[in-house]
Parts: sequence; C-alpha cells; structure tokens
Amino acid sequence: MIEFGDMKLDFGDPFTIVVAALAGILFCVTLFIVTANKRSNQSIKLVQQMANQMNGLGQRVQSLSDGQQQLFGGLNAVTEAQAQQQSKTLQVMEKRLSAVTEAMTQNLSSSARNTAQSLGELQQRLRTIDKAQENITKLSGDVLSLQDILSNKQTRGAFGEIQLHDIVSKALPSDSYRLQFTLSNGKRADCIISLPNPPGPIVIDSKFPLEPYERLRKATTEQDLTLASREFRTALRSHMRAISEKYIIEGETADGALMFLPSEAVYAELHANFPEIVREGFAARVWIVSPTTCMATLNTMRAILKDARMREQAGAIRKELGLLYQDVDRLGQRVDNLDRHFGQAAKDISEIKISAEKAGKRARRLDNFDFEELAPETDEGIVPLPSSSKN
Repeated sequence: MIEFGDMKLDFGDPFTIVVAALAGILFCVTLFIVTANKRSNQSIKLVQQMANQMNGLGQRVQSLSDGQQQLFGGLNAVTEAQAQQQSKTLQVMEKRLSAVTEAMTQNLSSSARNTAQSLGELQQRLRTIDKAQENITKLSGDVLSLQDILSNKQTRGAFGEIQLHDIVSKALPSDSYRLQFTLSNGKRADCIISLPNPPGPIVIDSKFPLEPYERLRKATTEQDLTLASREFRTALRSHMRAISEKYIIEGETADGALMFLPSEAVYAELHANFPEIVREGFAARVWIVSPTTCMATLNTMRAILKDARMREQAGAIRKELGLLYQDVDRLGQRVDNLDRHFGQAAKDISEIKISAEKAGKRARRLDNFDFEELAPETDEGIVPLPSSSKN
C-alpha cells in the first residue's frame, strides 16, 4: 500500500490497479505527446530549415539560371559583335584589297604607259639622231660644196653679194637701197643706199680676199708668213683702190664707200695684224666692214633715213595737225549743242511731270465727288504741255 497524504493506494485493489494503469497509460501518452510534439517541432524546424534551404537552393538555381541566361545573352552579344566585327573586318579587308588591286592595276597601267612613252621617246630620239646624222652628212656635203664655191672667184663673189643682200634687206626698208646699180661711169655697184644729202648715196661693194688669207693662215715658216702677208696687203689695197676709183663720184655719190668683207675671221685678222691697211682705207675714204659691223652701220643709216623722212613729212604733219585742231574745235561746238539739247530735254521732262501730277490730282477729285458738286475752276498754275516742235 502506498500513501499520498490522506490518499492511500492499495495495489491489491483492482480499481487501484486500473487507475494506476490508466495513470501510467496517461503518463505514457502524455510523454508520447510531449515527445511527439518536441519531435514535431523539431521536424517543423527541420522542414522549415529544409524549406529555407530549398528556397535558398531555388534562389541559387534561379540566380544560376539568370546568370546562365545573362551568360547566354552575353555569349550571343559577343557572338554577334564578333560576327559584326568579322564582317567589318572582311569589308575593310575587301576594300583594302580592292584599293591595293586598283592601285596595282593603276601602277601597272602607269608603268606600261610610261614604258610605252619612254620607248616612244627613245624611238623619237633615235629618229632625231638618225635625222641629225643625215643632217651632219648633208652638212659635210654642204661644207665641201661651200669649199668648192669659195675656191672659185666668181662663185665666191656671188656668195659675198648674197650675204650683203641678206643683211641690207633685214636692216633697211626696201625703197631705200638698190642692188646691182649702174652708176654714170658705167660701173655696177653691188649695193647703193639712197641717203639724203649730205652725205648722199653711198655704195657698198663686196670683196673676199680668201686665197691670201688662207695662205696666211697656213703659213708655217717665217718666209711663208712674210710672203702671205705681202699678198694679203696687196689684195686689200687693190680692192680699196678699185672701190675708191669706181664708186666715189663727186656730185653723184657720197664722198666715201664701204667695202664689205663677208668673213669675220678675215676682218679680225685685218684689224689685229694689219692696222696700216685700215688707216689707208680711212685715207682713201673706203671703210671696211664685216657682217656684224655692217649691220650696225646700216642701223645708223636707217636712223638717218627715218629722220630725213620725218623732215620731209613735217609740212604734211603740220597740215594734219591743223585739220585735227579744226576737228577738235567742231567737236567742242557739237558737244555744247548736245549739252543744250539735253538741258532743254530735262526741262521739258520736268514740265511734263508737273502736268502729270496736276492731271492725277484732278482725276482723283473726279473719282471722289459727283460731277454736280464740281464747281468750274481755272488753274493758272497748270503748265501747258510742250509743243510737238520741241525735241
């Protein structure tokens, strides 16, 4: 028997056994419930933890999915960018390749043209060289011909006359000289120039002492040089004497004449080594000229001719100046008349403007009032229109 205060339990009693059994069962149930509740709470917590973990795992999975999508989008963007860049690169490469190809084509074409042009120029130069060779060959023949011409006295004289004619025709007007002119003594001069008095017409005669000059140039010994110099002096003195006697005629020609040497070398040799011959020419009033000095002398003569012709035309010029003065005077009078006409015309136009303004005012009044309201009036200020006789 067990006593709990006033309460006594007798395990021999069936009721007590039942109550004890029920109490034990109740205790077990309570313990089970408490244990189950604890376990349930733990399970709930575990479930919540698992749910939280599942949510975290889902969020991570979603993040992974989002990252995967972003990665996929990035990969697509990178792929597209790479494709665009590759396309641009291909386009740039194609353009550069096209430019390089075009440049190479142009360079090749330019090189081909330059090569063709160079070949053409080379051929042209070769033709020029061939032509020059032909000219040299021809010139050699001409030199031989010139030597043949100069070796003959008559042809040599014709050569000097032709050269003199060419110089005179270039320096003087055609009406101021005459070729192969016959004087009153029957002598024919190569050229005579019509200068005014004084000095009067002057004769130019061509002489070419080539043979004495050639001997002088080819002399190798002192004896040959002395002999050639003597022949050269003799030939020149003979020519000067002939010109002085034939072509200086008092009252018909000038008191001097010109001897034309068609060779500058002969002229230089004469002035360098034979000054006495030049002085003898001055004394004989025969002046020796070369092609160069002859041109200078003829230009001086041209100035003399021009001055003489100006003096001859002075009267005609004075007459023309008088007529020009009269023309200028008449022009001034006509300008004055024209100025008066313009002034009258301006005055007429001003009067016409005044009349037009008056007429316009009257027309506006007629348009604003009835005819019955208009009183007759006279306006003495109206300027009459000019008559038709005025210009």
